[in-house]
Amino acid sequence: QVQLVESGGGTVRVGESLTLNCAAHGELSSSNTMGWYRQTPGSQREMIAAETVDGRVRYEESVKSRFTIFRDRARETVTLRMDHLRLQDTGVYYCWYTYSSDGEKASEFWGPGTHVIVSG
Repeated sequence: QVQLVESGGGTVRVGESLTLNCAAHGELSSSNTMGWYRQTPGSQREMIAAETVDGRVRYEESVKSRFTIFRDRARETVTLRMDHLRLQDTGVYYCWYTYSSDGEKASEFWGPGTHVIVSG
């Protein structure tokens, strides 16, 4: 099992910055992807940013020029630096960890979620 511990959520004003942090513990894989998903009321959870163990990064289109994901592989942590925050960035952010083995479907693990509120 993998446990994901999140921190960094809070309430900020439009245009301000916030950094989310996540640390992975437990039965970790040497080949994995970590990232962040976001969910708002009435909407499906969507991927915001993710990075593979070898450094490949993907961003959701609306955050591509404003958010930066960074992994510290030695510490098994991932951060999400969020700049120029907008009202629509409000939501619950979930740390995500996934890996797969030969002949098996991917395993996914989620943090409990940390709230980000962007106010006017």
